[in-house]
Amino acid sequence: MTGETQCAWAVRHSPVGPLLLAATGAGLVTVGFRADEGRIRRALGRLAGELGADPVHDERHPVLSRAAAELDAYFEGRLRAFGLPLDWSLVSGFTRQVLRELAASVPFGSVLEYGELARRVGDPGAARAVGAAMGANPLPVVVPCHRVVAAGGSMGGFSGGLETKRVLLAHEGVLPAPLF
Repeated sequence: MTGETQCAWAVRHSPVGPLLLAATGAGLVTVGFRADEGRIRRALGRLAGELGADPVHDERHPVLSRAAAELDAYFEGRLRAFGLPLDWSLVSGFTRQVLRELAASVPFGSVLEYGELARRVGDPGAARAVGAAMGANPLPVVVPCHRVVAAGGSMGGFSGGLETKRVLLAHEGVLPAPLF
């Protein structure tokens, strides 16, 4: 059908739990945490509405295969920067600007504060709006919103939960690894 964007999806197991991955021909479009049956169904329904086509299960989709390989390499400590194509169609405006800046300028093993990211996108008073953009990130882990912390270095929030954020930051050497 004209105007529809084909979307494929798969679930990839990771040290932070099952991840829902979805891709279009343009690139990876979403990563979702805690991919249980209910969350998958709701996420696929949202994607169908936003992209205009029902997502199809296809673990062999080229972008999903590459995403799975890069995520595996990241979690095994062999990859520090994702290189797969990204489809930014689920975000726009300020959120897109913030997420693209985050993806381009905050490397593995580093963190920055919401206010600093706001300054980098030219709106120094927009720390809260940056926080909202982090919460709207459809591509967590790959677009590393876990690397953004609150003023003074406190954790701030995270769509995948604070424990997941701690695990990701420990994996990158920013925090000590959990004892248990």
